Parts: sequence; C-alpha cells; structure tokens
Amino acid sequence: MIGRITSKASLLAASVLTLGLTIGGISHPAFAAPAAAAATNQISHIVDFVSNGATSEHATAAKTVGDFLKERGLTLGQYDYVYPALDTLVSDHLSITYRQAVPVRIVTATSSRTLLTSAPDVGALLESENVDLNSQDEVSASLSDTLVPNEIIRITHVAKWTNTTKQKIAQRIVRRIDFTLPAGATRIIARGANGLRETVVSFTQRDDGAVQRRVIATRVVRKPRMRVIAQGIGEYLAFATMAKYGLQKTSYQAAAALSMVATAYTAGCSGCSGITASGYRAGHGIVAVDPRIIPLGARLYIPGYGLAIAGDTGGAIVGNRIDLGFNSLSDALQFGRRTVMVYRLR
Repeated sequence: MIGRITSKASLLAASVLTLGLTIGGISHPAFAAPAAAAATNQISHIVDFVSNGATSEHATAAKTVGDFLKERGLTLGQYDYVYPALDTLVSDHLSITYRQAVPVRIVTATSSRTLLTSAPDVGALLESENVDLNSQDEVSASLSDTLVPNEIIRITHVAKWTNTTKQKIAQRIVRRIDFTLPAGATRIIARGANGLRETVVSFTQRDDGAVQRRVIATRVVRKPRMRVIAQGIGEYLAFATMAKYGLQKTSYQAAAALSMVATAYTAGCSGCSGITASGYRAGHGIVAVDPRIIPLGARLYIPGYGLAIAGDTGGAIVGNRIDLGFNSLSDALQFGRRTVMVYRLR
C-alpha cells in the first residue's frame, strides 16, 4: 500500500481489494481464496494495530480481537502478548497491541537461564521474573531498552557502603634547654594534646567477592597541640648526651658550636673600668668576643663555665678567642687558658 490512507472510505476500498471482493462487476481472484468467508461480511471498522512498537491503521470486518489477529494471519503463541483480550469486540479506532515472544537469556553470578518473553523492555522482563535489583546493581543493558531476540542480560549484584574512622594525630614534643634545672631534670611547660583526623572510606563489593576501597574524604577534627618540656642540662656532658638523642630537633637548641681558645679576666684587671662595651657590669656570665665571629648580645653556653652573654670586646680578642669574665681573681687564675666548646643558643 503506497502512502498513508487517511480516510475511512479509502481504507474500506483498500481492504475490499485485499479481501478479494467484486468491485464494479470485476472480481480479483488473486485475493479471493483467503477472503471467501469474509466476502459476505461488511467491512465496518478501522483499528490501530501496534506490533513490536510500530503502529499502523487497518480496516477490518472482524468482530473480535481474536478474529482480527486471524485475519492478519497471526497465531497467538503461549508467551505472546495481546491487548485487549481476544474476545474483546472490535470498534472504530480500537488500539490492539501485539508482541511476539522472543528468546532471551538472563545471566547472574549463580545462574543462567533462557526463556521466552513478550516483555516490552529489559526492566519489565526483570520485574516479571521477580529479579530484585538494588540501586547499586549493574545490568548489561538499560532497563528501558527494547528486547531483541537471543539477547543476553547480565546482572551483577553490587554492595556499596561507607565507613568513617578516626585516627590520632600524635602531638609534637619539643624540649627546651633549661640551665636552671639540674642535669636530667625536666619540667612540663605545656602539656599539649594529640589531634584527631576523620577519614571516610567507600567500599564496593561485586559478585566475585573482591572488595574495592577508596578514600572519599578526610578532615582534621582537632589539631594537635605541642607538648613543651624544659630539660635541665647541667654541664657539657649532659648537653652532649641530649644532643646525641635528638636535641638538634628541638626549637630551643644550639644554633652553632665553636671551638675557641678561652682566657679569663676580672672587673679589677689593669685598665678595666668594670663596665663592658655593651654596658654590662663585668663579672661571671659576661664574656668578651670578636663581634665578627659572635655578635654582641648573643646568648652562649660554655661547658665548665655555664651561661653567658657576649657583652664585651677586647683588643686581643680576635677570631676564635673568647675572654670569660669572673668575679674573683682566684677563679680567673684557676681557669687559666684552655680550649673550650662555645655553644651559641637560639
């Protein structure tokens, strides 16, 4: 039939030709055999026929839906779909839907089965077969896809979940030198506290049992607070022992260590005024240095002498020379001249 038949009269005429009836005294034997029984019936209805998703209009003399299908040469199979029911009376523009069952195979991790179905799409097929899907399950075809013969539908069951864990963030421990404490003694300056980190992990498990892990978020719930410990160092031996065990990593440490030739002086020495170049009163704890080597005002620690401030200069104190102040001449004479390790403190 060429073109779309738009009027009922045209459809009736076309169907008369198709059924082999006589028009104007001229018979059409080529179509007479299948329409012999229908020749006595009057073609009275136009129906909309939907087959496998395609819609077309047909003129028919059939009384019921079942008669119409027979008229179309269709034999309804056990799993074929037709709507409305076969005994429904035909009326003008009745919509008749027919879907022929096709073979498909449903495959899961534990089973594989082939069946005939007239379901309109993948989703309807799975629903009719009571296949339960959760929102994470994976299907090889879209649920809205139309089924095709011998199609294989693969289903992978997927479980997804998240887990939140909390981990301790260790506090930093800082040791500060304290010359007022005996060697080995400690004092807590700040207790500090450990921090806390929260991590959200996503887990995915498929039919094969393998679990995939993925970190999707992490945040610091509580920042760690530094623990500060004052450490008494006593003399050089204690200082060296602490340095061996990581003192160099503390925030209050020796910035430099210099091997120097040390001499001693007192405030009452010849030509001495008792007031240093920096304005300090001369005595124990005030030392003379070469400012090019150790800047004036620098805090120092000298084993066998103790804490000191670079507070004076001297004409003979050049390069790696250092002159240590003492309160008495006897102490100065006892110290004499020797090589010492001078620690400049931060």
